[in-house]
Amino acid sequence: MKNPFENLDRILEHRARLQIMSVLVTNEAYDFNSLKEILQTTDGNLATHMKALEKEKYVSVNKSFVDRKPNTRYKATEKGKTSFKKHLDALETILKQRK
Repeated sequence: MKNPFENLDRILEHRARLQIMSVLVTNEAYDFNSLKEILQTTDGNLATHMKALEKEKYVSVNKSFVDRKPNTRYKATEKGKTSFKKHLDALETILKQRK
């Protein structure tokens, strides 16, 4: 029998990244400050995890200005959504296994 832990996505094993993707998959898009608030994290911590997700192409970034203030919005990509679902499916498989 294949080890079900092998199906977990290493990028999503970090709690903050899993939380970020949970928010983005269930919403059309989210801005940086709103993500920071809902996740109760620091600017630096969120930025680091967003860069990791962006590098893997799990999220897309849209930078603009709102009332002359910079606004960064994130959106889960199809690749990100698919990876997130596979990760959740792997977790579910692990939880359903019997001894």
